[in-house]
Amino acid sequence: MILGLQQPLYMWYDGYPPHVADSYAGRVSRMDVRNTRHGLASLNMTNITEADDGWYECVVHFLNRKPAVLGNGTWVHLDVHAPPRLVQTPARDVFVNIGDSVTLTCESRGTPQPVVTWLKGDKPVRPSETTRLSEEGNELRIHRIGEEDIGQYTCRATNSEGSVRWTSKIIMAGGAVIVAGPANQTSKASLPAVLNCRTRARPDNVTVLWLRDGQPVGRVAALDGRARVLQNGSLVIDPLAAEDTGRFTCQASNGIGVPQRASAFLDVHYAAHVPYTPSVQYLATGSQGVIRCHIKANPPIQFVTWYRNRRDYDPKNVTGVSLLPNGSLLIDKVSAAHQGTYRCRPFNLYGTGGESGEMQVVVREPPRFVVRPNNLYQRRVQDTIRMPCVVQGSPPPEVTWRRHDNQSLPSDRVVLEEGNITIRLLRKSDFGYYECVARNSVATIVTSTQLVVEGTTTHPPHDITTNASSYAITIRWLPGYSGGDSFDQKYAVWYQQEGTGNWNTYEIKPTGSSYNQVTIYQLLPDTAYELMVAAKNDIGDRMYSDKVTVRTLDVGESAKTDPAVDPKASKKKASDGSGPLPGAPLEVNVTESSGGFLVSWQPPLENPHVPVLYYSVELKPADGEWKPLGERRLTKTRYTVKQLQGGRTYYFKVLAHSHDGWRESETVKYVVPDHVQKKAITAALVGGLLLLIVSIILSVCTVKICNKRKRRKQEKEYNMVACRVTEARSSVSSPVPLNKTLDRGENSSLEHY
Repeated sequence: MILGLQQPLYMWYDGYPPHVADSYAGRVSRMDVRNTRHGLASLNMTNITEADDGWYECVVHFLNRKPAVLGNGTWVHLDVHAPPRLVQTPARDVFVNIGDSVTLTCESRGTPQPVVTWLKGDKPVRPSETTRLSEEGNELRIHRIGEEDIGQYTCRATNSEGSVRWTSKIIMAGGAVIVAGPANQTSKASLPAVLNCRTRARPDNVTVLWLRDGQPVGRVAALDGRARVLQNGSLVIDPLAAEDTGRFTCQASNGIGVPQRASAFLDVHYAAHVPYTPSVQYLATGSQGVIRCHIKANPPIQFVTWYRNRRDYDPKNVTGVSLLPNGSLLIDKVSAAHQGTYRCRPFNLYGTGGESGEMQVVVREPPRFVVRPNNLYQRRVQDTIRMPCVVQGSPPPEVTWRRHDNQSLPSDRVVLEEGNITIRLLRKSDFGYYECVARNSVATIVTSTQLVVEGTTTHPPHDITTNASSYAITIRWLPGYSGGDSFDQKYAVWYQQEGTGNWNTYEIKPTGSSYNQVTIYQLLPDTAYELMVAAKNDIGDRMYSDKVTVRTLDVGESAKTDPAVDPKASKKKASDGSGPLPGAPLEVNVTESSGGFLVSWQPPLENPHVPVLYYSVELKPADGEWKPLGERRLTKTRYTVKQLQGGRTYYFKVLAHSHDGWRESETVKYVVPDHVQKKAITAALVGGLLLLIVSIILSVCTVKICNKRKRRKQEKEYNMVACRVTEARSSVSSPVPLNKTLDRGENSSLEHY
């Protein structure tokens, strides 16, 4: 039996079959070896494994005797040798960033116990300040990884029976890169479309997300069931629909760095059709009116046919009716004769998707004011005011009253009767602007009046509006009642970061009662601010407006200006938001000159509060990006650009700078004449020829100078030898034998010496 084993692994009694433990079945048998003196029973084991290593005991029992006394067995140790094997290894590729720490673990088994060593490339790894090996050698730890640590590491386990190795690579991790992004496409509805997005990354566990106009395609209900992302990252839309036109963006990331994006515009073409038809359209008699045909078409419509009362209707043959470019009918002056049932059918390059449903055009009389309220009503506290508003129209208009500041009317003190409003027991809070609104199915009209409730103190400002940028907020208000024409209002703006309790005050110099706006600068971007406007005059205490909360814009958000929407929009950039910016440079012009191309401009309109400190010029090739030119701080209104390529198109703009930022001029396009390219080629040939001539001359001179220096060196060495020989001959104590060639002064003897 084996040491530690509860049951014997092999039992044999003469005349009985042997009993073998399950784990040794088929691997052990008895060997009967006899000699003249003893009968020996040996155990034969095959298919040895490492688990067989250990102590074994042979015990002999006699059935006709008492049980064997403990200790009568014979112990034998079986030492099983096995080559090394690796039971735990690091990944083949280990991705790291500079400065990271990493541990490579290599566990081995074998008999005798293997010794683990580490190699970097083909050289042993030596411990250092950043490299450590565990006591057993099975772990390699590298701290603060640098570029010198990148490479191939090998774990080698060795014992007397052999060796085994495992190689891993420490690789510098890299974020996902889009190597082939989507391209702009034009396709027809009902056909499939494929937008490519091929990526590269280390590691290559790239996740590709597709966006449509900034929204994940999985959340766009219109694409549900028609859009899918392939394993290679491509987006397939099958079939295309008219509403699929838009910008699609491929976003790739492997968790390292900033996700990469590439966008393309998908333009879906389809036949012109009418997706929506109102059952009734109302037109106002006596005024201009439009009978609309709600068309969707891509490419744009080519023409539209109309039907009136189920007959062909050609607006060209009807006086006072014309066809608008969008396909709708324009009526110069609407009358009852224009009533009827209308239908439209649009056409484009792909034909038509059918005609619209029937539209019943009904001519009605729009609302009109018969009696309007006065522009201004002045009453005292506790008075009653009645403001009239009489309106006519067909169908009869609905008349309502509202406050301009959207505050609710006091229902317990207000009476509305046939369009007129009566307010009883006036209070100071009733001060403000009131609007009478009249509407029917044809049109809506509005008229307004101001109610001033006189009292002993000034009224607070009202109707607060704001406009925020990244570093500033402009606040506007309507002035409250000042107590009379002889009392001028004084205003101050109170502001603080939301919830801080640290209020700041911006006092406004009196410039008349019409002064009702100011801009607060030096604010933080993407921060919520609370603002109030306070008014005060000589007869009353300070009165505060309602508090408003405004969030300044994020720096990137405030810079979003789309030149395609407003090409004349002046871009603006404030470095610290401390004040307004200068005007944009004017009349930018580019002309060819003897020294290159002269960019000239006119200064902005004079603004003594915002002087221009300097200018800068930027250039963009037609297929490139904007970049600054030459000197960054120009004080003159001109700059010469050199070395532009003939036949190419460039864009120029000039920036006017102040302490707080800059404004850009309009972009100017300039096409370089073709003859400039020819001049450049000629100059290059002449310059190349001159350079070749100068090179030849310099080479000849260099050779002559080198030869001359070599002769001087040889003469100097000869003179030194001759001097030493002379001294040797004159010495009595140490005569020196002389070579014959040395006496003749040949160069070979000098070199030998």
